[in-house]
Amino acid sequence: MNETELNLKLRRIYTLLDQYGLDGLLLRRSSNFSWITCGASSYINIADSLGIASLLITPTNRYVLTNNIEVPRLTQEEELEKYGWEFESSPWYDGKDKISELTKGMKVGADTGFPDALDLSQEIAQLRFNLTQEEGKRFRTLGMLCAEGMRDAIHAVRPGMTEYEAAGLLAQAVESKGVQVIVNLIAFDDRISSFRHPLPTSRQLEHYAMLVLCGRKWGLICSVTRFIHFGPLPEELRYKAKAVAQIDAAMIAATRPGCTMGEVFRKAQMAYTSAGVPDEWQLHHQGGLAGYEPREITATPMSTQHIVAGQAYAWNPSITGAKSEDTILVGEQSNEILTEMNDWPAIEVPIGDQLIKRPVILEIN
Repeated sequence: MNETELNLKLRRIYTLLDQYGLDGLLLRRSSNFSWITCGASSYINIADSLGIASLLITPTNRYVLTNNIEVPRLTQEEELEKYGWEFESSPWYDGKDKISELTKGMKVGADTGFPDALDLSQEIAQLRFNLTQEEGKRFRTLGMLCAEGMRDAIHAVRPGMTEYEAAGLLAQAVESKGVQVIVNLIAFDDRISSFRHPLPTSRQLEHYAMLVLCGRKWGLICSVTRFIHFGPLPEELRYKAKAVAQIDAAMIAATRPGCTMGEVFRKAQMAYTSAGVPDEWQLHHQGGLAGYEPREITATPMSTQHIVAGQAYAWNPSITGAKSEDTILVGEQSNEILTEMNDWPAIEVPIGDQLIKRPVILEIN
């Protein structure tokens, strides 16, 4: 944990409490736990958005509310006590409501439904996705690890393999680097065109494979997609891969401070039209603001959220059978592609005075 980063985030929370006249803030979501603790983890069951520890923050105290099972790890490995967090623990079998006991008589806000608490989930998200410099550094490391894991996995894919086996390869390659796989989508051949969100099946690979990853570390989440094709690549697929790369490049170029997410989306719509597929954007969301959720905000044509330096974005334009997706970090002067693979086949797309490098299909002949 970085004390400077922690203090900056606490000041943001104290300002929020003052704004709404509250005595405290209750954080129960695992994403917010990781955010305010600068990378600690409160999840056990990754299918549950609520962690096994809650946080209560007041102007004078910071409590960790959990059971006796979790205290040793949170103190010894996450070192929360070292940075001023006070533990209020109960036996795992105790049915008492410790949160209600501590907040009795207080006006509190919360990031999820809690009796008599003011719902501040959207306001907290606004604090969370404007990343600090330290979070930007962690995001760079995460992006590199996700890119390496994706590269290792997709190079191990072979015809005859099932989608389940490819999912296992991706999970092993990424988890072995200390990154948790929270989205693992695999499709082979015609399933790529049939489903935008293909859960892996027993389908065996003939020629064409898509691997989709959302990887989490320190609470931050990177998204990346790659394709591989065995044998001669059909010209239709080659065209689609190039077209969707050009759409993605237009979106990345437009993702600059001073613009809104809606403006980026409208650039994408124009690029879809230029590619001859004006309605394809309606078949799947186009991505958006990233951070402690795979998409903190999903963009629409009417999005008014302003783009700010330090934010992360994961755009994912798609044309049936093809897609382009990486995670980027918005800088003061330019954007940085966090999940870029330098040895991956790519095209350079001219946008104004820029050349934006976007991946295409890896061909194995």
